[in-house]
Amino acid sequence: MRRRGVVLKLFIVTSVLILIVFSLVMLAEGLFFERFYRSSKIHALERNMNQFAVQFEQAEAGGQQVSRLLGAFMNHNDTSTAILNDRFERTAINPYFLKLQVGSKTVTIPIPQDGMTINSIPQGMQIGDTLVVDGIFMDEADTVMQPVVIQQKNSELEQGLVRVKGKITDLMLPEQRSYNPLYQDSLIDDALEDWREHSEQYGSLLQNGSPVQVEWTDEWSGVSYAVLIRELPEGKSGDRYLFVMTSLQPVGEAVETLKQYFVYIAPVILILVIVLSLIYSRIVSRPLVMLSRSAARLAKLDFTAQPEIRSKDEFGDLSRDMTVLSRNLDAALKELTHANEKLQEDIEDKERSEQLRKELIANISHELKTPLGIVKGFAEGLQDGVASDKRDRYLALIVNETDRMNALILDMLELSKFEVKAVRLQPGSLSMASLVHKAADSFSGQLESKRLQVRLSQEDGEVPLVTADPRRIEQVVMNLLSNAIRHAVENSVITIDIRRTSPGKVTTVIENTGPPIAEADMGRIWDHFYRAERSRDRKSGGTGLGLAIVKHILELHESEYGAVNTSQGVAFSFTLNESRGEHHK
Repeated sequence: MRRRGVVLKLFIVTSVLILIVFSLVMLAEGLFFERFYRSSKIHALERNMNQFAVQFEQAEAGGQQVSRLLGAFMNHNDTSTAILNDRFERTAINPYFLKLQVGSKTVTIPIPQDGMTINSIPQGMQIGDTLVVDGIFMDEADTVMQPVVIQQKNSELEQGLVRVKGKITDLMLPEQRSYNPLYQDSLIDDALEDWREHSEQYGSLLQNGSPVQVEWTDEWSGVSYAVLIRELPEGKSGDRYLFVMTSLQPVGEAVETLKQYFVYIAPVILILVIVLSLIYSRIVSRPLVMLSRSAARLAKLDFTAQPEIRSKDEFGDLSRDMTVLSRNLDAALKELTHANEKLQEDIEDKERSEQLRKELIANISHELKTPLGIVKGFAEGLQDGVASDKRDRYLALIVNETDRMNALILDMLELSKFEVKAVRLQPGSLSMASLVHKAADSFSGQLESKRLQVRLSQEDGEVPLVTADPRRIEQVVMNLLSNAIRHAVENSVITIDIRRTSPGKVTTVIENTGPPIAEADMGRIWDHFYRAERSRDRKSGGTGLGLAIVKHILELHESEYGAVNTSQGVAFSFTLNESRGEHHK
């Protein structure tokens, strides 16, 4: 491993982290495991005691055997349990018993806690098995027997004892209990005697329904027990209490066993940590080393060699990303040669923009200077007293040039409103056919002077309506129709086509017959004062701002517009949204 390399660092960090975690686990086991084990056991026992209280009340109300419920509780929780009266005295309820069918009668055999061990009871007994019991009857009806010997086969009967033999009809025996459960059950009397000496200080807690927990130690064996007492539902004879005692010896034994286990397992874990950390660090760092070498080549602009990591994890993703990066960098370097050309084009575009600005100023100056000069000349003629037959013609020319300047100024004001976004549309529903007819009637004089015809072509049936600002769209149609008339050849037809071209869209096309627009000028016809004819022939009319105004109006309507050369002339088109409402007349 290289000194200060990622392999060594990863190995050290991994080993230290695992050892720290292992040490913390051992420390926590020594400090908190026993406490946690006891706390968990006590809490579980308290929950089961609450359930027992409910079941105990139901068992009494239903007349069922309480001893069966008590025995089941002791087996399930591995506890020694007793029911106490209001004086904290143990009631005569034996949790473990056998019932034998002997002839025509049933004999109950309670399992005593004193004088008998768990080994004295045959294992694996089930209902229906035959059992032989030697003992002493405890009642005059010979139905309750104090057992001395319990066996499944006949043997010699001891003197003074009575033997019964029958089939088991019911039983409750110690199951899943710790070692020598009957001895532990016999310790209840000793624990209860010590408890009664201090019972007064816990009386208020028990009356409030809260369980009381104390710890008691058997002086003979030295084993510690957790003792829990809680109040049961009140019976006919007064208050009753549930007394539960569970051994804490398994907790201590488990803790000691775990400590011994960790002592033996610690060296093995240490060796495994070192070996596995070394292997892990090499496996993890190998792709990092390869990626580092590839990055070094990329830093030297060497894009020929690529990292070969084909895993599907983050390293594989990084490797593939570096491959893509190298290709992109290679492509970027190749594109650098084109960057200067693009930059040069940008510079040329800026120069063209500056030239257009100068042309704009020149156009404005020219458009205003020429009519002003004409007006001044004719005004001076009138001032000098020209012949009376020329006065009317001079005044008409002055008015004509004044109208031209006024139209130019109005168009410039209108265009400035669009450029500063000061125009707000007032959309409504209107008929494009009606609007086109109205616009055509406005140009009747120009149409007659050039002997032109306007032909409207539209869909058969219902006339399509559009949603738009009527005043602004009329301005668009007027400008486009004026432009078409201005550039149309004499004795030709101007075609206006109105059709649905797509769902919800209505397209209007205005086409004339005349000279086409040069392809180089097609993208600039919407600019201010831009004219395809460089001669600036004033006879053609127009301010040079009409198409720029049309562009702004159509963009406010989110329209698709454009101009194309046709086989006969030029066609301008634009789209509007179709409407189904009432249209403006």
